[in-house]
Amino acid sequence: MIPVAKALSQIIENVTETCVEQVALSDALGRVLAADVTARLTQPWADVSAMDGYAVRAQDVAKVPTALTVIGESPAGGCYDGSLSAGEAVRIFTGAPLPPGSDAIVIQEDTERDGDTVSVLESAAVGRFVRPAGLDFKTGDVLLAAGRVLSARDLGLAAAGNVAWLQVKRRPRIAIIATGDEVVMPGDPLGPNQIVSSNSVMLSAYVRSLGAEPLDLGIARDDEGSLTRLVQSAREADMLVTIGGASVGDYDLVNRVLGNEGVDLGFYKVAMRPGKPLIFGRLHGTPVLGLPGNPVSVGVTSALFLRPAIQAMLGLDPVTPVETVKLGTDLGENDQRQEYLRAVLTKDAQGQTVATPFTRQDSAMLAKFADAACLVIRAPFAVPIKAGADVEIIRL
Repeated sequence: MIPVAKALSQIIENVTETCVEQVALSDALGRVLAADVTARLTQPWADVSAMDGYAVRAQDVAKVPTALTVIGESPAGGCYDGSLSAGEAVRIFTGAPLPPGSDAIVIQEDTERDGDTVSVLESAAVGRFVRPAGLDFKTGDVLLAAGRVLSARDLGLAAAGNVAWLQVKRRPRIAIIATGDEVVMPGDPLGPNQIVSSNSVMLSAYVRSLGAEPLDLGIARDDEGSLTRLVQSAREADMLVTIGGASVGDYDLVNRVLGNEGVDLGFYKVAMRPGKPLIFGRLHGTPVLGLPGNPVSVGVTSALFLRPAIQAMLGLDPVTPVETVKLGTDLGENDQRQEYLRAVLTKDAQGQTVATPFTRQDSAMLAKFADAACLVIRAPFAVPIKAGADVEIIRL
């Protein structure tokens, strides 16, 4: 058995960043930006009004009340063609450009209009309610830096900068193979001693949530020919992930088939619970991650190993955030394997975050795993600790 940290290091060292592709702005949500986005225009393009009111010269309204002659109008999407002289004002709306000669806005609530005369009741200093040209950004400014996972706000900013296409990292293709004669797809008839393949559904959804593309290749039966055919079909993937068949036993074929296909095996056991029977190697240059068969083991090992592997393929920092919280219940000593306890998160009376592991930690209990908010990390040979002690967690 190798330590968790060493297993993760081997995986990260053996994955490759994906190439760059161009996508339309409308298809870029959640993608990883591969090149800086620079503004193709200045926003706003001119000094514009931040409010509905009147464009004036600040010196004309230094003393109030005062009356000004309204000489025109500057609507949003339009402008006033003339310029402003002493004693004059232009009716203006939010977003409209200031006419030459004006340097302040008096909001309409601080005025009284009578025909072509407006009485100004409150003074306005130079720049009052004016958005200067380039306030948001200028042509050539970097709006979004490479390496950013694009949010809805990011796409709005790119659009405002008049950018319609983005360079992003290609989604890693993750081939998934479930194994076992006992496994059937959801909705299919269940025979004697058969179980539903929840693992491949969960794993495909998780892969998609991480910004990768799942390629569900189906279920390999417990014979070498079936598994070999599916393994061979995954050569064009960025990573092959198998589910089940990784333990020691007459019907666990993954090790044997991968060996027959020429896999360069990195490791096959990790000192952790759940997830000890974990395989990693390279098959004709394609990284292969063999996960255990129990649902919780699949979920935990995916969070610890598959997530950072996909992040590395996308050029992101493959670091799983760990935080310290309070423990909600007593825990006994641990053995030689690093343990990841499924737990719920609550707040105590002082507002501190508290992680309370489930009483039973069976790796087949998917309902509890679905309810879990985090994994409490227990180091090998950890001593007993009491409720209220500090513990490290990984949020799910």
